[in-house]
Amino acid sequence: MKVTFLGTGTSQGVPVIGCDCEVCLSLDFRDKRFRTSIHIEVDGVSLVVDTGPDFRMQMLRSGVKTLDGILFTHEHKDHTAGLDDIRPFNFRQQKDMPIFARKPVIQQIQKEFSYVFSDKKYPGVPQISCVEIDENPFHINGVSIIPIPVYHYKLPVLGFRIGDFSYITDANFIPDESYKLLEGSEILVLNALQKEHHISHFTMDEAIFEAQKIGATRTYFTHISHKLGLHDQVTKELPEGIQLAYDGLELTLS
Repeated sequence: MKVTFLGTGTSQGVPVIGCDCEVCLSLDFRDKRFRTSIHIEVDGVSLVVDTGPDFRMQMLRSGVKTLDGILFTHEHKDHTAGLDDIRPFNFRQQKDMPIFARKPVIQQIQKEFSYVFSDKKYPGVPQISCVEIDENPFHINGVSIIPIPVYHYKLPVLGFRIGDFSYITDANFIPDESYKLLEGSEILVLNALQKEHHISHFTMDEAIFEAQKIGATRTYFTHISHKLGLHDQVTKELPEGIQLAYDGLELTLS
């Protein structure tokens, strides 16, 4: 399995428009963050988790040429807005793009991209097939995927586990039953927005606490705000086994 971080930034991305803080002005490529998304290649299957506003550039930058499905964590715009840009995959692969999401997420996508689901479609619109999922495990082309229920303030969000890789973004509460689903993870990805309290995201200290509680061999933080600080400086503050992810980072699991 290979996991590529397509984006590791928060809803505004980094740099933030009009901001002149040291992070937004940083020349370190690790401080340049598209909206949060990952690409997973496992057993010949190509999957993306979330299609934010930067989806097109993420696909171009990472060189993804085939895509077998898209998993959605939740319905917020910074995780869905780039869905229209699946069209080149429709053209190349000559088939609909399966999207996997909870019913409320599918309903929101159908509302925001109503032209895709119209009875009288404009030529060239994205071709999508919606697959409703819940909290039960499911398969995509033989790859087993375990949904991990978490909460983003009061909004239900799904993380996902594939093999020994577990991915959670946009969360500030993990239910007890979800910890059991995370046991034995080799790699955990978890959101860590900033150092100050936030109503719907883990802070860095909260994310460290959760990571140590889950006990994965390696943990990478994502969905990072410019308020967290410079990548190089924050890295020095993290415990052993915990790192900041950055755009373009590739992980390989045996």
